Amino acid sequence: MLLIRILIISFTLLCSTWLNAMPVQDYLPTGIQFNSKIPLPSSTLGFEIGQRHIRHDQLSNYFYTLAHNSARVAITSMGKTAQQREQLLVTISSPKNLANLANILSERDIFSQNKNRLVQQKSDNAPLVIWLGYSVHGDEISGANAAMIVAYYLAANDDAKMTELLANTIIVLEPSINPDGMDRFVNWVNTYRNSTDNSDANHIEHHQGWITGRTNHFWFDLNRDWLLLSQQESQHRLKYFHQYQPHVVGDFHEMSANSSYFFQPGIQSRTHPLTPKRNVELTTTLASFHAAALDKQQRLYYSEENFDDFYYGKGSTYPDINGSIGVLFEQASARGMQQQTINGLLTLEFSIENHVTTSLSTIQGAWENRQQLKQYRSDFYQQSIKLAKQEDFSGYLLHENKDSYRLNALLSTLAQHKIRVYPLTADFKFKDKKYQKSYSYYIPLAQPQFRLIQALFNRQTNFKDNTFYDVSGWTMPLAMNIAAIQINRTRGLKLAQQAWSKPPAFISNNISKSAYGYVFEWHHFLAPKLLNELLNNNIKARVATKPFSSMINGKTKHFNAGSIVVPAGIQQNQDWQSLLIAASNSAGITLDSINTGLTLKGIDIGSSSLKPISKAKTLLIGGMGISQYEAGEVRFYLDETLNIPLSIIDHSRLKRVDLSTYSHIILVDGNYQYVTEHTAQQLKQWVEQGGVIIGQKRAAQWLAKQEILRTKFVTKEQIDQLFDNDNLSYQDKEKLASRKRIAGAIFQVELDTSHPLAYGYQHNLLPVFRNSNLIIEHPHQPFVTLAKYTSSPLLSGYTDKNLVNRLAHNAAIVAHNVGEGRVIATTEVLAFRGYWHGSAKLLANSLFFSKIFSTPYK
Repeated sequence: MLLIRILIISFTLLCSTWLNAMPVQDYLPTGIQFNSKIPLPSSTLGFEIGQRHIRHDQLSNYFYTLAHNSARVAITSMGKTAQQREQLLVTISSPKNLANLANILSERDIFSQNKNRLVQQKSDNAPLVIWLGYSVHGDEISGANAAMIVAYYLAANDDAKMTELLANTIIVLEPSINPDGMDRFVNWVNTYRNSTDNSDANHIEHHQGWITGRTNHFWFDLNRDWLLLSQQESQHRLKYFHQYQPHVVGDFHEMSANSSYFFQPGIQSRTHPLTPKRNVELTTTLASFHAAALDKQQRLYYSEENFDDFYYGKGSTYPDINGSIGVLFEQASARGMQQQTINGLLTLEFSIENHVTTSLSTIQGAWENRQQLKQYRSDFYQQSIKLAKQEDFSGYLLHENKDSYRLNALLSTLAQHKIRVYPLTADFKFKDKKYQKSYSYYIPLAQPQFRLIQALFNRQTNFKDNTFYDVSGWTMPLAMNIAAIQINRTRGLKLAQQAWSKPPAFISNNISKSAYGYVFEWHHFLAPKLLNELLNNNIKARVATKPFSSMINGKTKHFNAGSIVVPAGIQQNQDWQSLLIAASNSAGITLDSINTGLTLKGIDIGSSSLKPISKAKTLLIGGMGISQYEAGEVRFYLDETLNIPLSIIDHSRLKRVDLSTYSHIILVDGNYQYVTEHTAQQLKQWVEQGGVIIGQKRAAQWLAKQEILRTKFVTKEQIDQLFDNDNLSYQDKEKLASRKRIAGAIFQVELDTSHPLAYGYQHNLLPVFRNSNLIIEHPHQPFVTLAKYTSSPLLSGYTDKNLVNRLAHNAAIVAHNVGEGRVIATTEVLAFRGYWHGSAKLLANSLFFSKIFSTPYK
């Protein structure tokens, strides 16, 4: 009996600890009559919100239950994540509006008309549309919890004012923008949470492992992807964003535990100049509603510090360039159930309540200012044509005649942003250059998305305020390495009637039984994918290190160095031709069949200048201190895009790994102080014995300290000496730090296109992205530098002129021998955020052609 009583007492204490969360009604305003037929979240969860962390399946179950029981709620499945979790869109309005939703959205669609006309809307009658997005960072979990409470409130509130509001308003909730990251975080917290309350900030519950719940499956920050659209979650969402075309967007986040609560307008001097001033005024108007609601609860908050509205790729800024009012909300985070902070005990329930409060204040503020918001959206698009006519050019001409993949990737992104691009129907001559119709497309400025076109193509380098929360330059044609020419006359420009739409991928290569071999060119973005597939199937391939010409279908065709030759005579796989044809058709790459080893010009097919290529077995070093973002970018490019397997091993395990089984090791940016001296020596020995090591940013600097990389870096002291510190007061401290920082800008480098690591590049000028002030001194030894900065390298974004001048003529990418191996190093981010197609191929080249070059360092 004693044992039973002890167990009962223990269970009771456990329940009292884990069951002390607030019921849903306590999160909501008082004095409201709720419909008892509408299920509470606890009815499906089995516990109160805030009592424990919810998984995504539990979140989804509640919303489906809510939709089943309420005529005010409709669920749309936008798509699935990489881990097959459903992306939910929850629409809440009157039953009448939901029944007529397709027609309502169609009537207010600003992009539905022809290319020269805007939709004339009846602003007074069209519904107000409010979009609330929660927990884009999966470990900022209070938002997802708040979404359930807000949905219940809207569905169950029987007040007459709510009935009136929903009759004239469409409210859209995205309860979890990042389902995969959400569950990664929830599993961590639920694994390490104690049975008793523990507010110790040092407890493991509050400190996630290397890959945090902030990121999605591919370790990308989805709150940076609205503009770039490299991730499927973003692509799914944007389709519906442009269907609903909201007037107001709420973007709900969390920040550090010792903060309070933030809502925009933020630092107004850092608002992008393309955002109308009226946007900031309306954001400020809405801020008064948030302040009043938080004042009522005596909550700490602030509004015009820290955060800005410059980079248009975030959930609170993308709306600003699309006729909406985007508002960022940031709540101090316990990163668990509770945590002691400078403001006292911070609990999950407290955080949820704040987000519920400002969700409702957003709805109230938008409702009370609905006519102004509707008028703003109408004016935003009506002004587009007028603004376009004030420019000194009429549009952009896109041209790329070698790589259809990169060109189509750019066109597809523009189309998803509702930017109209038109194919040329005849060749066009402009400034003594002829642009072939098959490879050229025109973007007129005079269209509804004028501002967004400017945002994507702009090359601004001078700014009113030089402090940036995120990147300052993201020009998309530069990232894709696609020529974008400003056209100031349209005479002779003949265009298709219909805007570009993605063509079906169709390449039909066929087996040639008499083929001496096959050739494919390396300039195609997916050529590394095809080569890897061949090597995986034991199909032998060789790379031409010198150009040659052959007769192809009765015509002479020139092949550059870097072309891949698959000779028939050395194949041992019986099905090699069938596998080759299938792989090339899948990759969309044309094969050329050659009938003789004797070429018309240049090296012959049996020449020793055609070098055998080996399959790469690649390791990426991960672990605490290593950038999960840059690791994710490399992983996404190699594994997801090119289907090249990438083994990721924590640096703490390297001493137990046989490195000889790997051909390449990649080190991305990070703090490598955690790597032991034993592991460093192990890596150095591995390189000297024939391995290839690739270092990016601080990893490259670490390789130099280990004397694996033999180049020098500009020191921090040398950077400091570039700036005059005289006559500075304390208030200049932040400004000086901003001048010394490169937050994210685009530079131009001169590429040595004769180098094997540059195979596939047609032009020697290449845009690259950098977000650090690390600088490699230009090596005096010839042939070490693959890419160096031009004399005026800044193309887009902000960098202080002192740093720009210091970068000029210095090295961006270097490579040399280390014993029998190779080291390749860069200060750039070669595959930045999954959309930087221009320089990403240098990574693939480093895998396949690293032993083709030889530059002993003296």
